[in-house]
Amino acid sequence: MTGLIDTHCHLDKLDDLAPAFAQAREAGLSGMITIGTRFSKADTQIALTQHDTPDLRIWCAIGIHPDYAGEERLPSVEELVAKTEAPSVVAIGETGLDYFHSGDEAKPAQHTAFRTHIAAARQTDLPVVIHTRNADDDMIGILREEHAKGAFPFLIHCFASGPKLAEAALELGGYISFSGLLTFPKCEEIREVAKMVPEDRLLVETDSPYLAPVPKRGKPNTPGYVAHTAARLAEERGVSLDEITRITTENARRLFTRIAA
Repeated sequence: MTGLIDTHCHLDKLDDLAPAFAQAREAGLSGMITIGTRFSKADTQIALTQHDTPDLRIWCAIGIHPDYAGEERLPSVEELVAKTEAPSVVAIGETGLDYFHSGDEAKPAQHTAFRTHIAAARQTDLPVVIHTRNADDDMIGILREEHAKGAFPFLIHCFASGPKLAEAALELGGYISFSGLLTFPKCEEIREVAKMVPEDRLLVETDSPYLAPVPKRGKPNTPGYVAHTAARLAEERGVSLDEITRITTENARRLFTRIAA
Protein backbone atom coordinates (compact mmCIF):
# COMPACT_ATOMS: atom_id res chain seq x y z
CA MET A 1 0.00 0.00 0.00
CA THR A 2 2.06 2.89 -1.30
CA GLY A 3 -0.42 5.22 -3.01
CA LEU A 4 -2.24 8.13 -1.42
CA ILE A 5 -5.09 7.41 0.98
CA ASP A 6 -8.05 9.79 1.01
CA THR A 7 -8.72 9.73 4.73
CA HIS A 8 -12.07 11.49 4.53
CA CYS A 9 -14.70 11.26 1.80
CA HIS A 10 -18.45 10.73 1.65
CA LEU A 11 -19.10 8.03 -0.93
CA ASP A 12 -22.78 7.97 0.00
CA LYS A 13 -23.10 11.51 -1.35
CA LEU A 14 -21.58 10.79 -4.78
CA ASP A 15 -24.00 10.28 -7.65
CA ASP A 16 -21.96 7.62 -9.45
CA LEU A 17 -19.24 5.57 -7.81
CA ALA A 18 -17.81 3.86 -10.90
CA PRO A 19 -16.19 6.97 -12.43
CA ALA A 20 -15.03 8.11 -8.99
CA PHE A 21 -13.25 4.80 -8.45
CA ALA A 22 -11.76 4.91 -11.95
CA GLN A 23 -10.47 8.42 -11.31
CA ALA A 24 -9.02 7.35 -7.97
CA ARG A 25 -7.12 4.52 -9.64
CA GLU A 26 -5.86 6.87 -12.34
CA ALA A 27 -4.62 9.26 -9.64
CA GLY A 28 -2.72 6.41 -7.98
CA LEU A 29 -4.75 6.11 -4.80
CA SER A 30 -4.43 2.97 -2.75
CA GLY A 31 -7.50 3.53 -0.58
CA MET A 32 -10.15 5.80 0.90
CA ILE A 33 -12.24 6.06 4.06
CA THR A 34 -15.93 6.90 3.63
CA ILE A 35 -17.17 8.83 6.64
CA GLY A 36 -20.55 8.60 8.32
CA THR A 37 -22.57 11.65 9.29
CA ARG A 38 -25.67 9.92 10.73
CA PHE A 39 -25.59 6.88 12.97
CA SER A 40 -28.98 5.85 11.58
CA LYS A 41 -27.16 5.26 8.27
CA ALA A 42 -24.15 3.45 9.68
CA ASP A 43 -25.05 0.30 7.77
CA THR A 44 -24.94 2.30 4.53
CA GLN A 45 -21.33 3.22 5.22
CA ILE A 46 -20.44 -0.36 6.05
CA ALA A 47 -22.14 -1.57 2.84
CA LEU A 48 -20.09 0.87 0.77
CA THR A 49 -16.93 -0.93 1.86
CA GLN A 50 -18.07 -3.93 -0.18
CA HIS A 51 -16.55 -2.07 -3.14
CA ASP A 52 -13.17 -2.84 -1.59
CA THR A 53 -10.64 -4.38 -4.02
CA PRO A 54 -6.97 -5.33 -3.60
CA ASP A 55 -5.83 -2.31 -5.63
CA LEU A 56 -8.28 0.22 -4.15
CA ARG A 57 -9.18 -0.36 -0.53
CA ILE A 58 -12.41 1.01 0.96
CA TRP A 59 -12.97 1.46 4.70
CA CYS A 60 -15.47 3.48 6.72
CA ALA A 61 -16.17 5.42 9.90
CA ILE A 62 -19.48 5.57 11.76
CA GLY A 63 -20.87 8.45 13.79
CA ILE A 64 -22.98 11.62 13.92
CA HIS A 65 -21.88 14.93 12.41
CA PRO A 66 -22.42 17.77 14.92
CA ASP A 67 -24.95 19.43 12.59
CA TYR A 68 -27.20 16.40 13.15
CA ALA A 69 -26.55 15.93 16.87
CA GLY A 70 -29.87 17.52 17.78
CA GLU A 71 -32.00 15.49 15.40
CA GLU A 72 -30.35 12.05 15.31
CA ARG A 73 -30.96 9.68 18.19
CA LEU A 74 -27.73 9.54 20.13
CA PRO A 75 -26.56 5.93 20.40
CA SER A 76 -25.05 4.65 23.60
CA VAL A 77 -21.35 3.99 23.83
CA GLU A 78 -22.19 0.30 23.66
CA GLU A 79 -24.16 0.75 20.42
CA LEU A 80 -21.30 2.65 18.82
CA VAL A 81 -18.84 0.00 19.92
CA ALA A 82 -21.06 -2.78 18.55
CA LYS A 83 -21.00 -1.23 15.07
CA THR A 84 -17.22 -1.31 15.10
CA GLU A 85 -17.31 -5.11 15.15
CA ALA A 86 -17.43 -4.91 11.36
CA PRO A 87 -13.72 -5.08 10.38
CA SER A 88 -14.15 -2.42 7.69
CA VAL A 89 -15.02 0.17 10.36
CA VAL A 90 -11.70 1.87 11.06
CA ALA A 91 -12.78 4.99 12.97
CA ILE A 92 -15.48 6.70 15.02
CA GLY A 93 -17.05 9.79 13.47
CA GLU A 94 -17.33 12.22 12.17
CA THR A 95 -18.22 13.99 15.37
CA GLY A 96 -17.28 17.24 17.04
CA LEU A 97 -18.51 20.82 17.30
CA ASP A 98 -19.90 23.16 14.65
CA TYR A 99 -21.22 26.55 15.74
CA PHE A 100 -21.37 28.02 12.23
CA HIS A 101 -24.93 26.92 11.48
CA SER A 102 -26.35 26.87 15.00
CA GLY A 103 -26.79 28.93 18.15
CA ASP A 104 -26.17 28.24 21.80
CA GLU A 105 -29.21 25.97 21.98
CA ALA A 106 -27.40 23.35 19.88
CA LYS A 107 -24.29 23.19 22.04
CA PRO A 108 -25.46 20.74 24.75
CA ALA A 109 -26.43 18.08 22.19
CA GLN A 110 -23.18 18.54 20.29
CA HIS A 111 -21.09 18.34 23.46
CA THR A 112 -22.85 15.20 24.68
CA ALA A 113 -22.58 13.47 21.31
CA PHE A 114 -18.91 14.39 21.00
CA ARG A 115 -18.05 13.01 24.42
CA THR A 116 -20.02 9.82 23.70
CA HIS A 117 -18.04 9.24 20.50
CA ILE A 118 -14.79 9.84 22.38
CA ALA A 119 -15.78 7.28 24.99
CA ALA A 120 -16.41 4.72 22.24
CA ALA A 121 -13.05 5.53 20.69
CA ARG A 122 -11.31 5.12 24.01
CA GLN A 123 -12.96 1.73 24.48
CA THR A 124 -12.15 0.45 20.97
CA ASP A 125 -8.82 2.25 20.45
CA LEU A 126 -10.15 3.42 17.09
CA PRO A 127 -9.46 7.06 16.19
CA VAL A 128 -12.07 9.79 16.50
CA VAL A 129 -12.59 11.77 13.28
CA ILE A 130 -13.26 15.30 14.50
CA HIS A 131 -15.14 18.06 12.69
CA THR A 132 -14.73 21.49 14.24
CA ARG A 133 -15.89 24.87 12.97
CA ASN A 134 -16.12 28.19 14.81
CA ALA A 135 -15.65 26.33 18.09
CA ASP A 136 -11.93 26.39 18.82
CA ASP A 137 -12.05 27.22 22.53
CA ASP A 138 -14.71 24.65 23.38
CA MET A 139 -12.98 22.07 21.19
CA ILE A 140 -9.69 22.57 22.99
CA GLY A 141 -11.43 22.45 26.36
CA ILE A 142 -13.26 19.19 25.67
CA LEU A 143 -10.21 17.52 24.14
CA ARG A 144 -8.15 18.36 27.21
CA GLU A 145 -10.87 17.28 29.65
CA GLU A 146 -11.42 13.98 27.87
CA HIS A 147 -7.71 13.33 27.45
CA ALA A 148 -7.31 13.73 31.21
CA LYS A 149 -9.74 10.80 31.62
CA GLY A 150 -7.61 8.60 29.39
CA ALA A 151 -5.81 9.01 26.08
CA PHE A 152 -7.59 8.29 22.80
CA PRO A 153 -6.44 8.56 19.16
CA PHE A 154 -7.94 11.36 17.09
CA LEU A 155 -7.54 13.64 14.12
CA ILE A 156 -8.87 17.06 13.24
CA HIS A 157 -10.23 16.58 9.75
CA CYS A 158 -10.41 19.29 7.06
CA PHE A 159 -8.35 21.63 9.20
CA ALA A 160 -9.83 25.13 8.89
CA SER A 161 -8.47 27.04 11.85
CA GLY A 162 -5.25 28.57 13.16
CA PRO A 163 -2.17 27.56 15.13
CA LYS A 164 -3.86 27.68 18.55
CA LEU A 165 -6.11 24.71 17.78
CA ALA A 166 -3.39 22.89 15.88
CA GLU A 167 -0.90 23.20 18.71
CA ALA A 168 -3.45 22.01 21.29
CA ALA A 169 -4.37 18.98 19.18
CA LEU A 170 -0.74 18.08 18.55
CA GLU A 171 0.08 18.43 22.24
CA LEU A 172 -2.54 15.77 22.97
CA GLY A 173 -1.18 13.39 20.34
CA GLY A 174 -3.67 14.25 17.59
CA TYR A 175 -3.21 14.21 13.83
CA ILE A 176 -4.22 16.97 11.41
CA SER A 177 -5.72 16.37 8.00
CA PHE A 178 -5.70 18.91 5.17
CA SER A 179 -8.35 19.14 2.46
CA GLY A 180 -8.77 21.23 -0.68
CA LEU A 181 -8.93 24.29 1.57
CA LEU A 182 -5.15 24.14 1.53
CA THR A 183 -5.21 25.18 -2.14
CA PHE A 184 -7.70 28.06 -1.83
CA PRO A 185 -6.12 31.49 -2.44
CA LYS A 186 -7.48 33.06 0.76
CA CYS A 187 -6.46 30.22 3.10
CA GLU A 188 -2.95 31.41 3.90
CA GLU A 189 -3.30 30.70 7.62
CA ILE A 190 -4.11 27.06 6.87
CA ARG A 191 -1.01 26.82 4.69
CA GLU A 192 1.07 28.25 7.53
CA VAL A 193 -0.27 25.57 9.86
CA ALA A 194 0.49 22.92 7.23
CA LYS A 195 4.14 23.96 7.33
CA MET A 196 4.44 23.60 11.11
CA VAL A 197 2.69 20.27 11.70
CA PRO A 198 5.26 17.55 12.51
CA GLU A 199 5.87 15.13 9.66
CA ASP A 200 4.44 12.19 11.56
CA ARG A 201 1.05 13.88 12.17
CA LEU A 202 0.12 14.90 8.60
CA LEU A 203 -2.84 13.49 6.68
CA VAL A 204 -4.62 14.44 3.45
CA GLU A 205 -8.26 14.15 2.41
CA THR A 206 -10.89 15.42 0.00
CA ASP A 207 -14.08 15.70 2.09
CA SER A 208 -15.59 14.67 -1.24
CA PRO A 209 -17.97 15.72 -2.76
CA TYR A 210 -17.24 19.08 -1.10
CA LEU A 211 -14.30 21.50 -1.30
CA ALA A 212 -12.78 20.50 -4.62
CA PRO A 213 -9.17 21.73 -4.67
CA VAL A 214 -7.57 24.09 -7.15
CA PRO A 215 -7.56 23.45 -10.14
CA LYS A 216 -10.88 21.57 -9.83
CA ARG A 217 -12.89 24.21 -7.95
CA GLY A 218 -16.49 24.45 -9.05
CA LYS A 219 -16.69 20.75 -9.81
CA PRO A 220 -17.95 17.95 -7.56
CA ASN A 221 -15.00 16.70 -5.57
CA THR A 222 -13.97 13.03 -5.82
CA PRO A 223 -11.36 11.02 -3.88
CA GLY A 224 -8.89 11.13 -6.77
CA TYR A 225 -8.57 14.88 -6.37
CA VAL A 226 -6.69 14.32 -3.10
CA ALA A 227 -3.60 14.22 -5.32
CA HIS A 228 -3.95 17.98 -5.91
CA THR A 229 -4.06 18.69 -2.19
CA ALA A 230 -1.09 16.40 -1.60
CA ALA A 231 0.86 18.22 -4.32
CA ARG A 232 0.17 21.59 -2.67
CA LEU A 233 1.14 20.20 0.74
CA ALA A 234 4.41 18.97 -0.77
CA GLU A 235 5.04 22.39 -2.29
CA GLU A 236 4.38 24.21 0.99
CA ARG A 237 6.70 21.90 2.90
CA GLY A 238 9.42 21.90 0.25
CA VAL A 239 9.41 18.17 -0.47
CA SER A 240 8.42 15.99 -3.41
CA LEU A 241 4.95 14.60 -4.02
CA ASP A 242 6.42 11.10 -3.66
CA GLU A 243 7.68 12.04 -0.21
CA ILE A 244 4.32 13.46 0.88
CA THR A 245 2.64 10.33 -0.43
CA ARG A 246 4.97 8.16 1.62
CA ILE A 247 4.58 10.30 4.74
CA THR A 248 0.79 10.60 4.69
CA THR A 249 0.24 6.95 3.81
CA GLU A 250 2.48 5.78 6.63
CA ASN A 251 0.68 8.13 9.01
CA ALA A 252 -2.72 6.86 7.90
CA ARG A 253 -1.62 3.28 8.51
CA ARG A 254 -0.33 4.22 11.96
CA LEU A 255 -3.46 6.10 13.02
CA PHE A 256 -6.08 3.86 11.41
CA THR A 257 -4.61 0.65 12.73
CA ARG A 258 -7.15 -1.58 11.00
CA ILE A 259 -6.10 -0.48 7.52
CA ALA A 260 -2.61 -1.80 8.11
CA ALA A 261 -3.92 -5.36 8.26
